[in-house]
Amino acid sequence: MRTRVSFPLLMLVAVVSVVAACTQSDPVITTKVKAKLAADPAVEASQFEVTTKSQVVTLTGNVDSPQTKERALQIARDTSGVKQVVDMVSVRTLSGDGDAPEPGRMVGAVIDDAAVTAGVKARLLDDPLVQGLRIDVDTRDGVVYLTGSVKTAAERDRAIELARKTEHVRDVQPNLVVEVSG
Repeated sequence: MRTRVSFPLLMLVAVVSVVAACTQSDPVITTKVKAKLAADPAVEASQFEVTTKSQVVTLTGNVDSPQTKERALQIARDTSGVKQVVDMVSVRTLSGDGDAPEPGRMVGAVIDDAAVTAGVKARLLDDPLVQGLRIDVDTRDGVVYLTGSVKTAAERDRAIELARKTEHVRDVQPNLVVEVSG
């Protein structure tokens, strides 16, 4: 005995199959954006964290120039499958090559930034609420940049609080994304 399948039902199955094949998954979009960032000579891909949720890409990181930031955002926008790009990239203010002290700063100030970074990182690693290995810490002229992803808003707030309470911290710029479990 043969079962007859209606033509409209077959068409519906075909359309759904084509739409599903054309829709790109979030991990595929993330991988494509990361690959394009890595291939671009104007962008240091390691400075960016890329996350995708419902085809919305979030770029997080700390860069040394507005041009680098804009190039990375444009790369993400131009990637197929991306509906929107959320900008969580901060531009550090530097002068010189990054290894030399800025004008008006003594060599000790650069060492102090390294000490501040180490102090903040140690506090993050010691705290039971914060997953310090998932948070990048960078310090420029006493301003601490926190970059990475956290599991909860409470973890984000605790990381910011720990950084602010560290000696010689002038300001904290958090670029911490709360992961949405889904």
